[in-house]
Amino acid sequence: MGDMIYIHVEGKKYEYPSGVRLKEISDEFQSRYNNSIILARVDGQLRELLKPVRKDARIEWVTVADSTGQKTYGRTATFILTKAVSDVLGKEYAARLIVQFSVDKGYYCELMGKMPIDPGLLEQIKRRMEEIVLADLSIEKHSIKTRDAIRLFRENGMVDKQNLFKYRRSSWVNIYQMEDVIDYYYGYMAPSAGYIRYFDLIPYHDGFVMQMPAAKNPEKVPVFKPSEKIYSVLKESTLWGDMLGVSNVGELNDCISSGGFMDLMLVQEALQEKNIGAIAEEIYRSRKRIVLIAGPSSSGKTTFSHRLSVQLRAKGMRPHPIQVDDYFIDREQTPRDADGKYNFECIEALNVKRFNEDMNRLLEGERVELPTFNFISGKSEYGKGNFKQIGADDVLVIEGIHCLNDVLTYSIPKKEKYKIYISALTQLNIDEHNRIPTTDGRLIRRIVRDAAKRGSSAANTISMWPSVRRGEEDNIFPYQEDADVMFNSALIYELSVLKQFAEPLLFSIHPDMPEYDEAKRLLKFLDYFVGVTSENLPKNSILREFIGGSYFNV
Repeated sequence: MGDMIYIHVEGKKYEYPSGVRLKEISDEFQSRYNNSIILARVDGQLRELLKPVRKDARIEWVTVADSTGQKTYGRTATFILTKAVSDVLGKEYAARLIVQFSVDKGYYCELMGKMPIDPGLLEQIKRRMEEIVLADLSIEKHSIKTRDAIRLFRENGMVDKQNLFKYRRSSWVNIYQMEDVIDYYYGYMAPSAGYIRYFDLIPYHDGFVMQMPAAKNPEKVPVFKPSEKIYSVLKESTLWGDMLGVSNVGELNDCISSGGFMDLMLVQEALQEKNIGAIAEEIYRSRKRIVLIAGPSSSGKTTFSHRLSVQLRAKGMRPHPIQVDDYFIDREQTPRDADGKYNFECIEALNVKRFNEDMNRLLEGERVELPTFNFISGKSEYGKGNFKQIGADDVLVIEGIHCLNDVLTYSIPKKEKYKIYISALTQLNIDEHNRIPTTDGRLIRRIVRDAAKRGSSAANTISMWPSVRRGEEDNIFPYQEDADVMFNSALIYELSVLKQFAEPLLFSIHPDMPEYDEAKRLLKFLDYFVGVTSENLPKNSILREFIGGSYFNV
């Protein structure tokens, strides 16, 4: 009998032979969990289930109901989709499958070359995916030399991956194999196809959506609810990336390395200014006098508001900023969340009645004293001289998380309201099958800004992020399609700039800290990018809101 090791799980000690795979142990514990175990934490470090354990260890299970497990589910589903496309259409089509961006709870995909995806073909691909899952095909992981990976992906027509690994510092790369299909994925994978039991393929525009369960209900594929406006903005951004020759990280790195960064930056900034100008023109033509701006955390709302105000002034209008936060109710009256903490993000935390009264009086031309919220005392204050009166050519520019929710402006006539949704909708992909989640771009923006302007550590920002995301899911995303216009604040080059600011902050997170896994993931992600200086970045760039040096008070 070989050496034995002790495994500590759920407060108890178990004995296993050295070299036992995590999957063998997880199979014994699966019946205790409502959802599938898909990863493990071994002494606090994330591990795939095919990883062997050779010494005493403490293990925690990660299920598909966890955000980390959900990401693994999505990656593994993408690999199964790639294998199915290869089996149905031919191996060369694996490289033509492009996973572009998120739509609802799934991934929007297309086949390069504008190949039509008719319902019959999509049904064949779906049936093949179901067969792969039923057969529980194994997913093997291999570590090979980077130069061999470049050759391998070149031979398989995966040009994006070939370009990506040209800039890889490490001499080795991990690849995954399912029978005859070999691919690379950014992040951990399930050990076999049988873990991906729930999905659907839905025809959509020029491609299709692979719809998957959400973490809240990981064993049910939700009804597909397309966000047409979000899709249009993302599709437009993707087309602009293609036109600029920068649709993925490898092409961005090529552009920077060949000295093309300045041109790329100037075109991107010009495109954003053009879009802001078009929004200002629409507001001017509509003669609406209340502009409502909402978006998730780190979307660049403040800089956007300033730049929009400049464009409105160029039209002869006079913008007046209004702070919704000044309408907080007194702190002791603020509702509490399930943990007993004050819930400042719910709309009930605002004096909505007073807000409506003040805005309507302003629209009628009255001189109104606005409140100022004292964040130290937790009370709304008057007598600070905060009076405002507007004329016929004036416009109120209001920014806040509830601005798209009509409950906030329930008594204000619809004809007076112009709603803007802003978000950093990343249009860049890592490669053919690895998309960049928009939340990653926003999280990196916030880590950099919190450290520079709020004295907050990267660990603290990461620990708060799930709560921030829950607030967005409740208060912002349900209303995004109600916006009159959407503005994408993501800049195609921004992660190459943010890299130099974010990496030192992430390296400060040590292995014994709960935020380490996420920091390690983000560091690996940033390692794909060739860094570039922020020195020549325009002073009015949205990116300045996060790295500093802006013209505006942000």
